[in-house]
Amino acid sequence: MRSEKRDDKSDNHHGDEGNPLTSCLLPLTMKFDTAPAPHLKPMNTVGKVMRQVLYALAPATVAYVWYFGWGIVIQMLIATVFALLAETVMLLLRDRPVKPFITDYSAVVTAVLLAWAMPPTAPWWLVAIGVMFAIVFAKHLYGGLGYNLFNPAMAGYVVLLISFPQEMTSWLRPEMLVDDDNHLTFGQTLATIFTGSFPAGVTVDAVTSATPLDYLRTQLAGNRTLLEIREHALFGDFGGKGWEWIGNFLVLGGIWLMIQRVIRWQIPAGVLLGLGGMAFIFYTLDPGSHASPGFHIFSGAAILCAFFIATDPVSAATTEKGRFIYALGIGILIYVIRSWGGYPDGVAFAVLLMNMAAPLIDHYTKPRTYGHDRP
Repeated sequence: MRSEKRDDKSDNHHGDEGNPLTSCLLPLTMKFDTAPAPHLKPMNTVGKVMRQVLYALAPATVAYVWYFGWGIVIQMLIATVFALLAETVMLLLRDRPVKPFITDYSAVVTAVLLAWAMPPTAPWWLVAIGVMFAIVFAKHLYGGLGYNLFNPAMAGYVVLLISFPQEMTSWLRPEMLVDDDNHLTFGQTLATIFTGSFPAGVTVDAVTSATPLDYLRTQLAGNRTLLEIREHALFGDFGGKGWEWIGNFLVLGGIWLMIQRVIRWQIPAGVLLGLGGMAFIFYTLDPGSHASPGFHIFSGAAILCAFFIATDPVSAATTEKGRFIYALGIGILIYVIRSWGGYPDGVAFAVLLMNMAAPLIDHYTKPRTYGHDRP
């Protein structure tokens, strides 16, 4: 019995205090805890991706200012301020940390895309309402970034288009079509946005006009031929004057995003193929009353949609085949709405309709699981 007790005591000493080397190393080893997975640092972060989107939009924004003045820059600033304000309030109400989500630039991208869809001289409160609806209702009430069913910017735009149709249809003429006495300076544009009226001596008709899509739609309803309509000064080689060059810079920005692997080729290709293919069919059948594929692609928000709106990774389809089908549907719907719907462009409605279909598309296009006969 004594030997057993002695052995137990000896074992205890060897386990902790008995061995000087063990007693010295034990406290040190406690500091080397293994961090949970993943152990590799991700190549991309949300903030990096969102910044790249903003960089890709920069050249087209400069072209926009060149052709249509400073309105878009002012609208971007207003939208960004109210987007960040709405984001902060919602994060606090949801008891979420503010700084990580404010600095990921997702709210800024939503604000910038909405500003792109707004008339340059729209009242400040209009863009404020639109961007707050986008952040609060279309984003946070669905659970925040990564959980929203609809594209937030397009949801905010549709609310404004339905609720305030008059304010949403007052677009500026291209600078080359405006008389020298009626060009709006930065200060005059700022005053127009915040007061709701143009400066003294500048009439609405002198600086605003219908968009090429709206003008085409109205004139076709009046039984004019496409050749007669395209003689108007608004039209360029393919689409509207100014808009063609803005579209070119949007394409360059979109190609850069594909090179950086921020977006995949399936969605831009699907949107442009769906819209251009439908336009080609009807243009071939009746070129006198249906616009060419080039006009449809370089007019309105088609190119912006293809590279910057439909490519939203949260609300779009996610499988390889699904992305193309999803985008093809957007392109077809844009043409259908433009030709037979109640709105001249139709991009926002097409995107939101296909957002609803994205989960179903993903379900039927998911790749086959290894070891299973069917997906």
